[in-house]
Amino acid sequence: MKGPEPRDAMRGVRFGTILLLLIAGVASSRASTNDDCLACHSDPALTMERKGRTVPLRVDARALAGSPHQGLACVDCHQGFDAGNVPHKARITPVNCLDCHADASTKHPFHSTGTVAALEAKGPPGASCKQCHGTHEVKSVKAVTTTGGEIMPFCGRCHASVVARFASSEHGKALAAAAPGAPGCLTCHAQPITPARVAGRSAALKIAQEKICLSCHLDNADVRERMGPSAGFIAAFEKSVHGAALLKGNGDAATCIDCHGSHEMKQGMNPEARVSKKHIPETCASCHADIARQYNDSVHADAVRRGSSEAPVCTDCHGEHNILSHTDPNSPVAVGNISAQVCSPCHSSVKMSQKYGIASDRFRTFSDSYHGLAERAGSLEAANCASCHGAHSIRPSSDPSSSVNKGNLAVTCGKCHPGANARFGIGSVHLAATQSSEPILYWISLGYLILIVVVVGGMFAHNLIDFLRKTSHKLKVRRGEIVEAPAGRALYTRMTPNERIQHALLTLSFTLLAITGFMLRYPDAWWVLAIRSLSDNAFELRSQLHRISGVVMTVASLYHVGYVTLTARGRRLLRDLFPSPLDLRQLLQNLSYNLGISRNKPAFGRFSYIEKSEYWALVWGTFVMVATGAIMWFDNTFIGLLTKLGWDVARTIHFWEAWLATLAILVWHIYFVVFNPETYPMNMAWITGKLSEEEMAAEHPAELAALKKKAKESDERESPGT
Repeated sequence: MKGPEPRDAMRGVRFGTILLLLIAGVASSRASTNDDCLACHSDPALTMERKGRTVPLRVDARALAGSPHQGLACVDCHQGFDAGNVPHKARITPVNCLDCHADASTKHPFHSTGTVAALEAKGPPGASCKQCHGTHEVKSVKAVTTTGGEIMPFCGRCHASVVARFASSEHGKALAAAAPGAPGCLTCHAQPITPARVAGRSAALKIAQEKICLSCHLDNADVRERMGPSAGFIAAFEKSVHGAALLKGNGDAATCIDCHGSHEMKQGMNPEARVSKKHIPETCASCHADIARQYNDSVHADAVRRGSSEAPVCTDCHGEHNILSHTDPNSPVAVGNISAQVCSPCHSSVKMSQKYGIASDRFRTFSDSYHGLAERAGSLEAANCASCHGAHSIRPSSDPSSSVNKGNLAVTCGKCHPGANARFGIGSVHLAATQSSEPILYWISLGYLILIVVVVGGMFAHNLIDFLRKTSHKLKVRRGEIVEAPAGRALYTRMTPNERIQHALLTLSFTLLAITGFMLRYPDAWWVLAIRSLSDNAFELRSQLHRISGVVMTVASLYHVGYVTLTARGRRLLRDLFPSPLDLRQLLQNLSYNLGISRNKPAFGRFSYIEKSEYWALVWGTFVMVATGAIMWFDNTFIGLLTKLGWDVARTIHFWEAWLATLAILVWHIYFVVFNPETYPMNMAWITGKLSEEEMAAEHPAELAALKKKAKESDERESPGT
């Protein structure tokens, strides 16, 4: 016959114990000592059935004696010992830790969906006091560093997968290495930073999360000195577009954990990090899905997928912590900055050009174009790289879907140039005036350079020897080596009021055209920067003033044409300005005189070869500048007629003709009007319209002789009897 089962035997032991207690008269409202409880609960075999599970009921007296609760009796925590229930009622009242630890709910906010007592009674596993602290073997809080690694095993009882991810993170590794300031579970979770504790993706939740991160990465010196990024870089988040949106209450704004992750945070150099170059596009895509789809179709994304570490991802263009809105003028992707700050570093790199076969002159040729010059001068409307190539869906020009494919240029250019047609795409977009790239522009530029050197250089040499000869003569007069005949006091009309007004309009318009034109071509010159500093609208004013001056010069030129054809004085002026063989002879004679070869100075008439060459150069230059300026001004029309290359030819001629004209005026005209020793400090005829007899004798002796002869004959006719 089989003996009783072990469990049945233990039931018999317990019954006997209870019977003895009853006999001894110990049954009362509560057990008197822990020994009374341990009489049963010290038995390792003591168990009970609960929901189909066998639950051990043994209590290790040594564990209890070594806990902070060693001075308490069993019945101080366990209730349900009253008369009629021996040794206690079948289901005793659950232990309520709050009876002693009333402040536990505030000290344990990470598990407070109500109160600790409520969690103890019906909370999920791991949410009650005993799941973390234990039962009879409770450890002193002082014995466990709750902010360090010692707490992790406790949390891991319920959060094993989370703890595993944390252990492999940079925070977990730093904690394992006992790095100063390394965070443990409660470093973060002692604060309300989870959606379970703060409803939804609210801004309050995200601000709380951000503050937790900054409390270490910005405010903790031990952490900050180990970090690569500077404190300024970390703090820049709050001023970024994300930080600003968060502070305005946008709960969808990205914060630290949205980009870096929470428990699985890794350094950016780690290929598996969410902020590594490989994963940045998908990290940003969690908020910017539409833009991410565009980027994923781009040539840059293709290069990243092929393993290129140089190809740009979101942060290469927009920045990292300090991301600003594209409408912010300080943002690298603002319209005025994107070409120079974002595209140029890669597309001007010789290293990148050699490695990937991309052209390294794209930014330089853009900068020299009208669009690039206008952008450098401060225009926010001029096209930049993204205007043509796109911002995120950039594709090579060989791709039929690319915005810069030849077949799509009319549409792309048409965004700024209404009515653009296929001829807009004829000619180089990134223009390099080289013999191999655009031969016609190369030869035009070379021709003008030679012309400038020869003509302006010849003018300078001519004026230099003229200056030396006249200065020598003036010095001899002062020393008394030469005695000049006294000049009369008569004044002679050189320019009528009509002619002076024409001259003034021409002078004013030409000066403004030169200044405003070179402002565009050299936007970074010191004098241009000084002008631009006067107003934020300097570029717009420059453009308007240039066009107004062009109209004034054109109108003044047309008026002059009417003047020299429709008026008697004008026709005479034109006749006197026509070149003749005498001009060439006088040029050679004047050179001989100035060089000391001849002692005879040429007797110039009303206009010498000096004024004649200047006048006809002005006529030719005005015609060229007005024609090319009109082509550049009405670009939509003329590119459609002449092609992009034709427009570039006009632009090249306009630029070099401006240089030729400006240098000719400075070297030739200004010398004879201002610095000529015989007229210094200035020939005042353009203001007063008169020349003195001394000036006439020095500069126009033949005309002076003719005028005196004519005056004498007139006097003789008026008084024939004398």
